Amino acid sequence: MKLVFTLEYNGKEFSGFQKQTNAITIQEKVEAAIKKITLCDVSINYAGRTDAGVHALSQVFDFETDIQRKDEDWINGLNSNLPESIKVKSISQVKNNFHSRFSAKNRSYAYVIYNSKSKPVFFNDFAHWEKSPLDFSILKNEGASLIGKHDFSSFRSSSCSSKNPVKEITKFSVEKYNNFLIFHITANAFLHNMVRIIMGTITDIAKKENHLSIEKIITAKDRSMAGRTLSAKGLFFLGPEYDDVYNVAKPSQSILDKFKI
Repeated sequence: MKLVFTLEYNGKEFSGFQKQTNAITIQEKVEAAIKKITLCDVSINYAGRTDAGVHALSQVFDFETDIQRKDEDWINGLNSNLPESIKVKSISQVKNNFHSRFSAKNRSYAYVIYNSKSKPVFFNDFAHWEKSPLDFSILKNEGASLIGKHDFSSFRSSSCSSKNPVKEITKFSVEKYNNFLIFHITANAFLHNMVRIIMGTITDIAKKENHLSIEKIITAKDRSMAGRTLSAKGLFFLGPEYDDVYNVAKPSQSILDKFKI
């Protein structure tokens, strides 16, 4: 049978999700926890390869097993063997053709900016600090230009290995809560560092430091035309969405549901 799980994690202590030979990662910790309770070596499939320092509210992973356990025993067993910064939230059984990555219809991220002259002492690990004032109307208007199917070559890192830079962004929003700016973005897929580069570009435009529009930067297909790659600590993977037939937990709709900002 194939089991699928959702989990959340604080990415501060880890060098990303994907297993590496010389660094501590989320995948390493999850697979070690699975081995603890199954006594089997398991290689998991997962929905998104988040980078070092990036957090997640609803990462999804799956694996096959013949071991029968109650759902609560799977969850409690894994969580008792995971560090406090990683927590399994839900479990379900799916068809064998399910794959956490390839079955996903879309993926959603949130980005948190703390916009103030003063540093966010208590939220410093979970928000990017922008000292200069950001024009909220510019953030909204320029962000709207991202929606649609475009070649996002201007918003990919030099190490991006994707063969196809054309992605479709279906949702983009920004909300303001006191000094916090909360961005939500959904697409069928993302290029490496795409969200963080978009955030750096749109904030540079909102500070009047980049005088190009998002539309012109997209058309240029040139990374040098876009802005900075903002810090990983402000980025949250909200999760993937699947067809209802798979009965997988829905992604977090908003980061506000978690942090109650």
